[in-house]
Amino acid sequence: MQRLRNHLVGVDQGDLMLFSDFEDGGDMWTGTGPRERRQTVSFAQSYRRAPAVQVSISMWDVDTSTAVRADISAQDVTETGFDVVFKTWGDTRVARCRVTWMSVGELADEDDWDLA
Repeated sequence: MQRLRNHLVGVDQGDLMLFSDFEDGGDMWTGTGPRERRQTVSFAQSYRRAPAVQVSISMWDVDTSTAVRADISAQDVTETGFDVVFKTWGDTRVARCRVTWMSVGELADEDDWDLA
């Protein structure tokens, strides 16, 4: 659990099209085996410390003639941003994927001292 040490809490959120491989025959649509897509997201404002980040699939278009396997996560979270990572494997075919995200964390206070 992340404890917030002041009353200044920031919430940022967004939506991004992670990929659309059906149009150009990309590997999420035509490939097999382990595949990964990663996209960096920058927050609108820096947090005091790395925030909690939640990601979810808000839209995906998949081939239903194969098994549907997916793993989505937020990785490398810092005060300024994070990476959205989508993974699939086996014979799964994903044409498109859109991701929604939300971050919640402590913001810097104007009265904070910077001793660096």
